[in-house]
Amino acid sequence: MKYKPLIEVGTGKPQYSGIYTFMHLPHVKTFEEVDYAIIGVPFDTGVSYGIGARFGPSAIRTMSQRIMPISRHHAVNTSDYLSGIDYGDLTVYPGYIEQTYKAIEEQLTPIFEAGIVPIMLGGDHSISLPHLRAAAKQHGPVALVHFDSHTDTGRSATPERMWNHGCVFSYAVDEGLVDPHHSIQMGMRGSAYAANMLEESRAMGFEVMTTDDVKTISIPELCRKIKERVGDRPVFLTFDVDFLDPVYAPGTGTPEVGGFSTSEAQQMLRGLAGIDFIGFDLVEVLPDRDASYVTALNAANIAFEFVALLAASRRLHVLEENQAEAI
Repeated sequence: MKYKPLIEVGTGKPQYSGIYTFMHLPHVKTFEEVDYAIIGVPFDTGVSYGIGARFGPSAIRTMSQRIMPISRHHAVNTSDYLSGIDYGDLTVYPGYIEQTYKAIEEQLTPIFEAGIVPIMLGGDHSISLPHLRAAAKQHGPVALVHFDSHTDTGRSATPERMWNHGCVFSYAVDEGLVDPHHSIQMGMRGSAYAANMLEESRAMGFEVMTTDDVKTISIPELCRKIKERVGDRPVFLTFDVDFLDPVYAPGTGTPEVGGFSTSEAQQMLRGLAGIDFIGFDLVEVLPDRDASYVTALNAANIAFEFVALLAASRRLHVLEENQAEAI
């Protein structure tokens, strides 16, 4: 069985009707014949400032209702090449971060084992650590492609605050989940507590590009740099919505001015076709600060770009297989 959006052109069913799954994908919990799964992770105990990202998955799903399966940029109907589902939300335990981490890892492990690419909707950025733990079980240390206004490679001064959204990738490196020497972080900006915060991330092995660094080169140049950095390794892409300027993403807990437009972010993602993506997450959407739902709308469209990347790669594989058979 091939899973695809439940509402198609000509059915007469309004796009706003029915249960709000992502892009009207069927809500089923199965590992059979599935290429990718949209998965909500409604957890925000790891935040340091604005609270409410636990409601992010619901808001993103709501604003995804008008997203259709065809990517104009890639000229591909995602439903022709991929079978996708909305798996629903993972079980989490608000206020209990280590218990939640364990639960998230346990729930994601069979998804990775089944060869399904999870597209996780957060939730705060602390959830990336159990995501990476589950991914590394199947793929070993992964290359990280990280869009954000913060490196999230800090160190907590107290043990009880170790697992917060500002420290997630330093601990991912410590645990051997991420290969920092083939990973890249982009969009860092804003004020800081310490002048050497970026250098600490670079010392771990990450390539770090500030917003100014990114804006001094063209988007195609940036995409080439990312591809060269990750090579043919399995790649986990994480996108913090505060990578976008607050004009485009006011609904987030730690906004930083001087960021990127939605159009720029789309172009950056579209230029990454061909990378071996094994997982994605999109985090830090905070609906209570998103009066017009523009942040959730932009986040939903960014998640669609993830789906389109998978479809473009699958189409390329199909073409290569057909060419090989014809020889």
